[in-house]
Amino acid sequence: MKEREKEEYAIVLDVLKNGYSDDSRPFHQKEPIIQAIGCNHFILLELVPNKEAKISQHDTVYIGDGIRERISYIKGTLSMEKLTQSAKTELPHVIENLIDQNSKKFVDFFNNSGSISLRAHQLELLPGIGKRHAMEILEEREIEPFKSFEDIKERVSSISDPKKLIIKRIMEELEGKDRYKLFVNN
Repeated sequence: MKEREKEEYAIVLDVLKNGYSDDSRPFHQKEPIIQAIGCNHFILLELVPNKEAKISQHDTVYIGDGIRERISYIKGTLSMEKLTQSAKTELPHVIENLIDQNSKKFVDFFNNSGSISLRAHQLELLPGIGKRHAMEILEEREIEPFKSFEDIKERVSSISDPKKLIIKRIMEELEGKDRYKLFVNN
């Protein structure tokens, strides 16, 4: 079995200062909870902040193996169902920002993706991309590798917004809709 990748940083989706509302423990035993998403592997995480830490939505927090100034410990991973409504609302926007910050990695996916089997290609796992669209992408990348999302948009007429395709795919992977994982490593 493949070992889970570790995240170094996470983006805060929601802060529950008094823990979960459905936690039946007495108030003094509840701990604050942070719902976050890892910056590199899009792992949904449940974090416990340090007592004195001031943490807000959209903050980037260090969760690596070194000294964590704002996070006490990582409680575990989360499923989409466990996210608060606020976290679910923020999730697509945070994912889009993470893609913008590392757009080369996602453009490289269009340049380097390969076959899954004799009949299927990784590109076909993107929402709305079938065999014909995948072939168009493959033909264009043979001519010259893509340089940006804008370049993909201009050269592949069937794709109006490649970044949106990536966001939709990441959301599908987080929701567990497919056994193949292109971007989410959980």
